[in-house]
Parts: sequence; C-alpha cells; structure tokens
Amino acid sequence: MNNTTSLSQLESHLWEAANILRGPVDAADFKRNVFPLLFFKRISDVHDEEYAAALAESGGDEEYALFPQNYRFQIPKGCHWGDVRVVTANVGQALQKAMRGIERPTRRRCTASSATQPGPIRIGLPDSLLRDLLEHFSRISLGNEAAQTTFSANPTNT
Repeated sequence: MNNTTSLSQLESHLWEAANILRGPVDAADFKRNVFPLLFFKRISDVHDEEYAAALAESGGDEEYALFPQNYRFQIPKGCHWGDVRVVTANVGQALQKAMRGIERPTRRRCTASSATQPGPIRIGLPDSLLRDLLEHFSRISLGNEAAQTTFSANPTNT
C-alpha cells in the first residue's frame, strides 16, 4: 500500500468506488455507502500511525503503545478495518458492528453532534460487493501522512 495519496488519486479512487457500486446502487445512495467506509478506513489508518508512533516513542513497549491516551479514536478489539476486511459472510453486519464499536468510546469523548457522524453502511448490499469496496479502499492510505501530502500540496501540482 502506498503511504501517500494525492488529491487526484483520491478523486480517481472515489470514482472507481462509484463504478463498483454502479448498477446495484442508485447514484443518490453513493455517499451513503462510500463515505462511511472512507471514514472507517481513515480512522483505522490514523490509529495504525498512532500505534506505530507510540511504539517508537516508548522504545517498543507494547503496553505503553496500547494506552488509550495515545489515540484520537479508540478501536476496540475486532473493530479495526483489518478485522472487517477478512470477514467473508455478513460483511455489512460486521461493518456496522465495528463502526458502532468505535463510536461508543468516541461518543463519550466528543461533543460533536450525531449529524456530523457517518450513517450506517447499507446491509442490503451483497457481501461480494462490500468485499470489493473493502479491498478497493485497502489499496490506499488515508492516514495523516497521506492526508498531509494530499491537502498541503499546491492545487496546481495535483
């Protein structure tokens, strides 16, 4: 997986996601299906970066690296992108369970309204389609390193 993602690459990736959904999903429902996945992937990628930073900061101390204070979002066991990515049946339910698992501890820490939180993944999508989307988004990094590169770049250079 590439560690940097340009704005044009992200736009292209979103277009490809729309193409994956073309046919079984009405175009008006695109954001309802893709944005929660994008949000979930970003949270997981940022969590991975924060884990690596905490591990490096502590000289490899796993116990320190797992302290909740090292993370913006808490990702409970079984609720990471990588956990859902290996699910082969009932993928929509696994996605909802993971996102709700992340939302619980985060809601206690945040004061943002629920209007800013992504909606649920549509369970009615076939597992094969959801797995295609998971694999599609697994090919790019949405962590802070990738976002810094994407959004700090000169728009004329993208």
